[in-house]
Amino acid sequence: MALLRINQLGKHFGGLHAVSDVSFSLKEGAIKAVIGPNGAGKTTLFNLISGVLSPTSGEVLFHGKAIQGFKPYRIAGLGVARTFQNIKMFAGMTALENVMVGRHVRSGAGFVASMLRTPACRREEVAIRRKSMELLDFLGIADCAEIEATSLAFGQQRAVELARALALEPTLLLLDEPAAGLNIYETAEVGRLITRIRDLGVTVLLVEHDMSLVMEISDEIVVLSFGQKIAEGLPTEIQRNPEVIKVYLGE
Repeated sequence: MALLRINQLGKHFGGLHAVSDVSFSLKEGAIKAVIGPNGAGKTTLFNLISGVLSPTSGEVLFHGKAIQGFKPYRIAGLGVARTFQNIKMFAGMTALENVMVGRHVRSGAGFVASMLRTPACRREEVAIRRKSMELLDFLGIADCAEIEATSLAFGQQRAVELARALALEPTLLLLDEPAAGLNIYETAEVGRLITRIRDLGVTVLLVEHDMSLVMEISDEIVVLSFGQKIAEGLPTEIQRNPEVIKVYLGE
């Protein structure tokens, strides 16, 4: 069953067609990669799915419901979480507090209850802290919980970002270049973490330039070039596709 379906999606900035007539679907429980050279429209595609941008044409269906044009907070509330190529930690906050921020989207306490620190609000805060610690432990960085997030090593910050996204309890996780800036060992660890996240029942769509990582963990791959889809299929099919070879290596 398709959790996410993209139908003839397009985004134009004046005469620039950043994304043009792109269609594909993503099955529940799968890992699907979107690849392509710089300027192919990959991040724009993620911005359209997550609500950062509204499409010029086409639709985004999540659980069969059209969500294109929704505000990002509304899409996040439906169960779509996202990370970014450039890590965004909240300065002056610990790793644990950064994860707790992601969990608050599921909070039932209103503004007044939070301001008055009612017993129900305090109980919920304890539960949020406990769940956030569990996620840090799941990702192998529980010992970093009380360290200021911006002082952590790059790979550890990437794990905190993943934990924060998982705190939302998503059914779909959008990963924008999760291996960017990581060394070979950190990249391998990110690959293992993504597979473990998928095994939790979270469907994953990722943009990534590291082809060894993409080929190792992806069930299917979509290839974009100049905003258009030029190929889609299994990793072995993509590796042999003449059009893909042309885009990456030249004729």
